[in-house]
Amino acid sequence: MKILVINGPNINMLGIREPGIYGKQTFADLLALLEDTAKELGVEMEQYQSNHEGDLVDKIQEAYQRFDGIVINPAAYTHTSVAILDALKAVGIPAVEVHISNVDAREPFRQVSYAGLYCEKTIKGQGLDGYRQAMVYLKERYALTL
Repeated sequence: MKILVINGPNINMLGIREPGIYGKQTFADLLALLEDTAKELGVEMEQYQSNHEGDLVDKIQEAYQRFDGIVINPAAYTHTSVAILDALKAVGIPAVEVHISNVDAREPFRQVSYAGLYCEKTIKGQGLDGYRQAMVYLKERYALTL
């Protein structure tokens, strides 16, 4: 199984950006968690982060027929990007949306998730562990389709 993990804008600033909301763990900590989880699950994993919407759309499109699952944290593009939603729909790959913070308890504009309209599951407010949970979900889902 191959899982693509996509992170949107400012996720590379973890540990620096608003630690009261996103915690003190760094982007390097997230990358280590992803690698460890992939090894534990026996899956291949590729991680991609960009601050640019079009780059994220391009990466989703490149995943077509190459990946079996997508974990996506669109970050701020969650609430604005129909393009990311359309790319997810176009490739038809099972996807899980992850948010480090509990977006339900934040500003009203954060209640809208375009990507979430496609994703099978959304994990919110679990910190970096939400990524692990998403990968486990996709691995279990994939095993059911074999």
